[in-house]
Amino acid sequence: MDHAGDHLDPAASASSSAAVAEVNAWLASLSAEAGSGGGAGGRGGAAAELSMGPEPTPRGVAYLRVLAAASQARSRAAGIAAAGLRAQAAEYRTEAARLREALERAGLARDALPPPAAAAARAVAAVANLLAIRDTEMSSFVVASADLSLRRAEVEEKRDKVHKESKALLDYTRKAITKLTELKKMLEKFKNDVEKQQLGQMADWQTKLVMMDSKERQYILQVSNYKAMLSRVGYTPEINHGVLMEMAEHKKDLERKTKPIADTLRSYQDLPPDKALAALAIEDKKRQYAAAEKYLEDVLQSALTTPGL
Repeated sequence: MDHAGDHLDPAASASSSAAVAEVNAWLASLSAEAGSGGGAGGRGGAAAELSMGPEPTPRGVAYLRVLAAASQARSRAAGIAAAGLRAQAAEYRTEAARLREALERAGLARDALPPPAAAAARAVAAVANLLAIRDTEMSSFVVASADLSLRRAEVEEKRDKVHKESKALLDYTRKAITKLTELKKMLEKFKNDVEKQQLGQMADWQTKLVMMDSKERQYILQVSNYKAMLSRVGYTPEINHGVLMEMAEHKKDLERKTKPIADTLRSYQDLPPDKALAALAIEDKKRQYAAAEKYLEDVLQSALTTPGL
């Protein structure tokens, strides 16, 4: 159909009577072949069924004409091939008859051969069929044997290659299995370590939580005590750090101003509480003071009048 595609032109003279007649003739030949192939069993109406009809379309005629050309070309090719095969078969039959006649003249007919010879002949024929040999020449057997040896060498080479690849794959698989086993052991070890570590951490966290809980209760109690104490001392939110610093500075200033008065008062702590006794004590202190002054003057006078000084 491919080499007949150049004739596909639906716009050409496809509706001509010659084209229709050509297509009808092709359809009639197909019907005849179908009838002859099926025997004389009542297919006379097939030709009428495979006609173009009273009003064929140009496109349908064109396509059927292309199909007819392709079918006829293939039929001619098949006829040529069949004729060649028939001629070759006739040559083979003639050659077989000639060989049979020669074998009969030599007393080597198939029926006259002993069983061992017949078995050997059948073995040779089987070998020839196996090696695809169509003659009995020794060279054909040698060539076929050499071809078979080459194929065997190729097969052995491929087998060795496949064996090496299989061995390498087996080694790789064993290594992979060993590595997988090691990884599984490591994973199991890591799981155990993680579980132990988690248990240890959980125990530590529980201990810390208990301690923090007790600390929390202690701190809450301390805060409550501090709040109560601040309430007792009259602490208010208005008393901030700045106010406390000012009060501390004012306290230092007061201490600095009251220190001389406190020292003076401290010197009067030895005085009796009675006024008369206090006056006597004052007089006594005055006498002691005057005696001390006189003693100091005597010492200084004696020091000044001493010769050699």
